[in-house]
Amino acid sequence: MANDPARAEDTRAWLAKGREDLQAARRLLSPPRRLSNSALFHCQRAVEKALKGFLAWHDVPFRKTHNLLEIGSACVAIDPTLQEVIDLAAPLTEYAWKFRYPGEIPAASGREAISALALATKVFKTVLSRLPAKAKI
Repeated sequence: MANDPARAEDTRAWLAKGREDLQAARRLLSPPRRLSNSALFHCQRAVEKALKGFLAWHDVPFRKTHNLLEIGSACVAIDPTLQEVIDLAAPLTEYAWKFRYPGEIPAASGREAISALALATKVFKTVLSRLPAKAKI
């Protein structure tokens, strides 16, 4: 990959936003009040932003979407070793919208949110491991 400071900066910006979402999810799951629904939203966003950062580094355009399978498929086209974590993370897609609006959907469990946070953290670290130092935050 050519030395492109703008591309590296764009990648770092996506990753920084993703790291903020991971931190927000952790705080929302901290006692005494655990806000599982909001934490799940941030888990999805962290994965989405990590994957978009990966695509930015590889100069692959992507559309505005929250669909982790779609974004992940573009990442797997670049690095097939990401397939396993993309498959694991794809179900997080629904958290981009599922709990964002009032309605009949029951609240998520703390266990579900803690599992999602562990998964989002794993995906984030996996994506980071596939990027060079100059692209990392």
